[in-house]
Amino acid sequence: MIAKGNSARAPSPRPPFPFTRAMAFGLGVLRLGPRDFWSMTPRELFHAAEGVYGHGGTCMSRAGLDALMRDFPD
Repeated sequence: MIAKGNSARAPSPRPPFPFTRAMAFGLGVLRLGPRDFWSMTPRELFHAAEGVYGHGGTCMSRAGLDALMRDFPD
């Protein structure tokens, strides 16, 4: 029997970190060496991506979604 204690974790609501995409960006697009890539934090990598691709913007508002659904009802 396995004891239930603090070692059991609830599943995370977030998707796992996209290591394959991060490596493709860091090693391929930024052309970082492996040592430099693996020494970066995820936040640093995110800001590097913003520098290359620009700011992602904000999510669509509910009013914007309603208007889009009205204009394209299919």
